[in-house]
Parts: sequence; structure tokens; C-alpha cells
Amino acid sequence: MDQTFEKRKKVIFDFISDDLYVPMKIKEISAVLQIPREQRDELRAVLDSLVEEGKITVSGRGKYKRGHAVHQKGIFQANPRGFGFVTPDDESPDVFIPEENISGAFQGDEVEFIITSAPGGRRREGKIVRILSHNIVRIVGMYEKSRSFGFVRPDDQRYLRDIYIPEGKEHGAVTGHKVLVELTSYGEAHMKPEGEVLQIIGHINDPGTDILSIVMDSGIPAEFPEKVLNQAVRVGKPVSEADCAGRKDLRGWVMVTIDGEDAKDLDDAVSLTKEGENYLLGVHIADVSNYVQEKSALDREALKRGTSVYLADRVIPMLPQKLSNGVCSLNEGRDRLALSCIMTINPGGEIIGHEIAETVIRVNKRMSYNDVAKVLASGTGDMEDYAEYEPMLHLMRELSGIIRKRRGRRGSIDFDMPETKVLLDETGRPVDIRPYDRNDATKIIEDFMLAANETVAEEYHWLELPFLYRTHEAPDEEKVRQLSAFINNFGYHIHVQNEVHSKEIQKLLDKAEGTPYEAMISRLALRSMKRARYATENTGHFGLAARHYTHFTSPIRRYPDLQIHRIIKENIRGRLNEERISHYAEILSKVAAQCSDCERRAEEAEREVIKMKKAEYMKDHIGEEYEGVISGVTKWGVYVELPNTVEGLVHVADMHDDHYEYSEQTYELTGAHTGKRYRLGQTVRVCVADADKIQKTVNFEIIA
Repeated sequence: MDQTFEKRKKVIFDFISDDLYVPMKIKEISAVLQIPREQRDELRAVLDSLVEEGKITVSGRGKYKRGHAVHQKGIFQANPRGFGFVTPDDESPDVFIPEENISGAFQGDEVEFIITSAPGGRRREGKIVRILSHNIVRIVGMYEKSRSFGFVRPDDQRYLRDIYIPEGKEHGAVTGHKVLVELTSYGEAHMKPEGEVLQIIGHINDPGTDILSIVMDSGIPAEFPEKVLNQAVRVGKPVSEADCAGRKDLRGWVMVTIDGEDAKDLDDAVSLTKEGENYLLGVHIADVSNYVQEKSALDREALKRGTSVYLADRVIPMLPQKLSNGVCSLNEGRDRLALSCIMTINPGGEIIGHEIAETVIRVNKRMSYNDVAKVLASGTGDMEDYAEYEPMLHLMRELSGIIRKRRGRRGSIDFDMPETKVLLDETGRPVDIRPYDRNDATKIIEDFMLAANETVAEEYHWLELPFLYRTHEAPDEEKVRQLSAFINNFGYHIHVQNEVHSKEIQKLLDKAEGTPYEAMISRLALRSMKRARYATENTGHFGLAARHYTHFTSPIRRYPDLQIHRIIKENIRGRLNEERISHYAEILSKVAAQCSDCERRAEEAEREVIKMKKAEYMKDHIGEEYEGVISGVTKWGVYVELPNTVEGLVHVADMHDDHYEYSEQTYELTGAHTGKRYRLGQTVRVCVADADKIQKTVNFEIIA
């Protein structure tokens, strides 16, 4: 093909436009037109150009045909390396956007894009053709003064350029201040974005400034409006006898709360007795809806927040502390209003009867997970104040085991992966990082709460009333097939037919338990799952193998629980008339979407804080050696996880003993000369090479 590029385009376009043409891949077009292999890159460039112009389209399998490119919508996610991805609105897989095709899009923008190619049929590539709206308005970063103006370096590396701050728009900020900036311009090809300092968060070296910066960058409200605080004071009065009227009085029942040592918002208490061979389990939940009335300032603020956020050095509550730690919290020895789910459970773990009632309760003992675990392991010993409750605690463990076993038989998946516990000193510096494992006490509360959530969800499903459910869809069959193909390399298998069963995932986890591959397989299985979310339609919960599931047990810290409490109470009182049913049917889909979004926002902030504190902690341990397990393998290196849950990257550029090549099929790096292999689950010894608190990264070097 000796023609100019435009002539080549015409030849190819005419070929594809022919009535006899059938959609072909680049290899097939090359064969039909007898284009030499060495000129295939030129052919690809011609095809890509025609796609970009919208004259032809390319399918997900890489086949080209005539027709205008389909314009799709999605959200742009930038990458610090310059390229990006678009998450399509139709929930199809992300589309890779090369740097030259970003077209000035900004992190978080809603964009219109077209598919330009699908190399090898594996990853779709696209081009942004229009920016529909800018979703990011405010950004957190560090201010630096420069002559008569200033600029802000964004904390989030996905914002690829500094933000220009004109003179007079810094509002008192000086070099080293972390600031919140409002964007006034998003910039152009040769012009930086421009903004104005809205708030000085604090100096970069001030305790707590680092975490508060993440909070503000996430858009999480850190302070309550005065109107909301005043309303909390007005409604947060002690429980009176008038408040108890018409409620089931359970103040004579023996019940306890079991929480973390530093928890202050206690929203669930439990009671347990035996009636013959059956268990009578009471799960008693704070009646927050009694204090937070629908459409009040408190309610609007709670919906805006969606959830409490638990960070390394603080809790950002959904409700003001006057309520969350006060009259709503089930504090020991205090009368409290509750919504109770009282279940009769037979020796096989089946719930054979239940009652959901408005109650008044009084908790006998505030317990901690660690103390209860000690009592269950070795008796009360020096904890005499637990002695009278010891028989009940052992009964709780007995019932918990029965419930858990029954749930396991139906296929519930138990991802027993340790969370990270970060210990800070008074200045906010991390002094220790360790895994936070579940114990018998945490499992008891988990099992009892799951039982109550399922019971409530099932009742309201059959009542066919508007309701909020916690749903978890089955994973994509293709993702599970990919997981199955990969774990075959390690001697494991998942049975996949027309649909994926949760029991197969749990069987896999059981087989891997206690092996070097346990953490790796748990993580990969978890990644193959979809996200749980809130929904108005009850489609079941795949991970729990539950047909009915909701969130009922934490109304102090989760808005969906508070929302369904209102529905439950109106139903109990016989007030769910057609007007109220219509009202809930109208608002619940928006509530579900808002709560799902807020949950993701909180999880991301919690994750970013943990990553930052891990990097800050490892900065003080550079040069030290650790044994770890390879938790990820990519073409740019291997990720190694230490026993304290810190994960770091060994970059291929720092693997000096050989030239390593990446195998996409087996997820391995193999030395070209030595044949040395690095694969998932392998134990290696590493040295801490570097740690960057700002970028939240840790780098290792392999020493053995």
C-alpha cells in the first residue's frame, strides 16, 4: 500500500462499505486485502482513524463494520500516569482512554465517549468526544506561594495538574497549609485549572490535618450545622414513663451490649434464654426514629451523610453525639426505647417463630468483645463482674455455632480476612499496625444480627410493603470462570454450570483454609464478587445465600436501618394507609441510591486513611527486613503483603538479579536467564526501600 494515509483510509472505508462485506477482525481484513504482516500497524492506524471519525465502528470482539460510532455516557476516572478510564452508565466493563484521547476531561467528569478499538478483543479503548458536566467542584491539596500568586498541589494524584490561585484568592493561606479549593476554571490544553481557597484545613505538620484532608476531599461533612445540633439538644431528653406508654416492657429481661472497647454509639443489645429445647433470642435495637422525625433537620442531615465514618483517629457520626452517644445509645443501666426482634430458634438453628415489637429496655451490662472472648476461653477469673452472665455467654456461643453451621450448609460465604487496626500516639503518628481478627464474641454478635436482619426482611417481603433491602447479586459467570481458570494453576477448582452457586465459593475457601494460598484465594474470590447495595426490590443476598436480607440493626450509624424502622413502626401501629404506602414507594429508590453512594464514599475514605497511615508507619522502618507473601503479580512488579497487613510493591526495575517477564495466563514473573519465578501465594523476604505518605505507597526490595 503505497498511497498516502488519506488514500489508504478511502480504500479501507470503501472495502468495509461494500454490500458484500461482513464484519472482520484486523487479521482477517489484512488477509483479504493481502496486506503484509509488517504493514499491519499501519492498517490498525487507518482503522482507528476511521473509528475516531465515526465512519466505522468496532465491536467488543474487535470486528470492524460500517456505521456511526455509538456515543455512550459515563464517568471519567483519571490515572496519575496520564491515561484514564470511563465507567459506562450501562455498567459494562470500564473503557481505557489513552492520554491523547482524554480531550481535556477532568477527574470525575461526566463524559460522552466512543469505542475506538478493542485490541485482541480483551480491553476496549475509547475516545472522549464531549464533556457533559464537571462533578468535582472542590479539591484538597497543599498550598504553595510563588511570587504574586500561588498554586495548590492536589492530594489526589488523579488530578493531573496543579491549581492556579490568583493573588487575593488565597485568603490567608501560606506555604505548607492544607486547603480546600473551589474550582473556578477546569483549564485547557495550555492553561492550568484555576481556583479559590475556601478553607484552610491546617498546616501539613499539625496533628490530624492529614486525616481531615482526606475527609474533606471525600466530600464527607465533618461538622454539623448549628440548626441540627440545636434540634438534637431539644429532642435528646431522658426517657420518661410517658415515652414508654404502649410499648412492651422488657426492663426485667437480662440483656447485654457487646462492642469494641472504645465504642460509644451502642445501638444493639442481646438477650438469650431457653424455653424447653428452643432458644429465645432477643435482638434489641435503639429506636432512633423516635428522635429523628422524617423531614426534620436531623433527618435531612442524616440522609445527606448516609452513614457514620470510622477513621483511625476519629468517628464522623451520622447523628450528633447528643443522640448517638446519648439518649439513642443503649448505655448500661439506662431506660431506652427500642425496636426488638424476638426469635424462637429450634435446636437445628431454624427460626420457628418471631415477634417485632416497640419496646422499652434497660441493659444490665456493657461488655467488650475482648472481655467476652476471655470469659469464653477461660472463665471469669479476675473479671468477677462477668460471673453472673457467664452461663448466658456460653449459651450465646452455643446458639451462634448452631446458626453459623446452618447458614454454612445453605452456602453462605465466610470471608474471614483480618481488618487492619492502626494505633496512633497523641500526635496522630502511627505506632503500631496489626491485623484485627474476629473472635468468638464478634462472631456471636455477627450471627445474631444476621438472624434479625433476615427475619425482618422476610416478614416485610411477604407483607409486600415498600421496603429497603440489602441485596447482593450473583457474580458474572465470566468472572468466576476466570477465577476458576486461574486457581487451576494451584490445584483448585470451582464448579460452574449455567449459574454460580455461593456454596461453590465457600467450598473453595474451605479447601484453601490453612494453606499458603488462603489469603490469596480469599482475596481473588472477593474481587470476583459484585458490590452489595441497597435496593427496593428484594433480589436476595448471594454472599449470605439468603433469599431475604436487610439492614435493621444499626440505625445510629446507618440511614437505611433508620428508614425501615419508620416503616416497621407505622405498620405495627396500623398507620400504613394507602397514602403512606404511596409516599414510601415514591422516596425509597432515591434513599437506596443515596445510601449506596454514601457507603462507597465512606469506605473509600476509610481505605485511604489506612493506606496513608501504613505508608507513614513504614517510613520509620526503611531498611528493615520482613517476611511476606506475594499478594499480586503484574507486569510492573509484585505486591507483597506483610503479616501486619501492610502491602508494598517490588518494582521490576528493582529486581536486579535478572530480566523478568510477565505471564498473563499464570500471573507469574519469570527470570529470562535464571528461570526464577515469582507467583501469587509465594513467601519472600523483603526489605523496606521507601514509603511515601502523600502518595500512600510502600516500596520493597526482595532479598530472599
